[in-house]
Amino acid sequence: MLLPLARLLIANGIGYPQLAARLKHVFLAAARFELASEGGRQTDSALSLLSGVHRKDIRAAKMAAENGEPAMGAPLSRAAEVFTRWMHDPDLRAPDGSPRALPRTGPAPSFETLVASVSTDFHARSMLDELLRLGVVRIEGESVVPSRDGFVPREGFRELAYYFGENLRDHMAAAATNLCAADRGEKPVFLEQSVFADGLTEASAAALGDVARGLWRTAFDSMVGEAARHCEQDNTAVADRRMRFGIYYYAEPTTPQEDKS
Repeated sequence: MLLPLARLLIANGIGYPQLAARLKHVFLAAARFELASEGGRQTDSALSLLSGVHRKDIRAAKMAAENGEPAMGAPLSRAAEVFTRWMHDPDLRAPDGSPRALPRTGPAPSFETLVASVSTDFHARSMLDELLRLGVVRIEGESVVPSRDGFVPREGFRELAYYFGENLRDHMAAAATNLCAADRGEKPVFLEQSVFADGLTEASAAALGDVARGLWRTAFDSMVGEAARHCEQDNTAVADRRMRFGIYYYAEPTTPQEDKS
């Protein structure tokens, strides 16, 4: 379930330590919700027991909230840390104030010594390969040149990432709610269905993708019309609900080699 997310994160320079730091906050929020729904006391011990987050981390989160600081901020990846130091270290700036190109090896200032100043756990060649993969540096002769001012999303990427999170969150929420209902012996609460087929050629998979897009256009027009009608109708009533209706289509080789573990 999480493998596609991990692949997306790695492709954008985010590793396990950064995700783990964020997950502490998520598990604490879920534990608070669970205790509140059951009328339980939200003590540090109860939160730690439910979430698995250490009590010292819970206390740190509380202190951060009291001071108006982000809770459990994720540490920078090593690649981001190297690049950030490069951008802000006065010794690594040109006379005009811009980050200077660095020779790949040699005494400071060089890319090799920059990497060593951040961590000796990674070889400078490996770090260079990672920054090249992320597209934030380029090679010019024997020098490494920064390509961007920082680890910033590509044009349009931030908006796409926002809807990525919104859509997947609600899809997972619908499925999780249905699982909880089934565990209580109740009927599913939300629509969450799919059609699966295998033994297809690449051309057939593409054709079915076109069918899915056509079905979505029809469903989209119908739902937008009905949603607009209900929003106008409910304008003067107590309206405290939101909804999301979506559709997806995905195809891949039946046994993708990269997913084996």
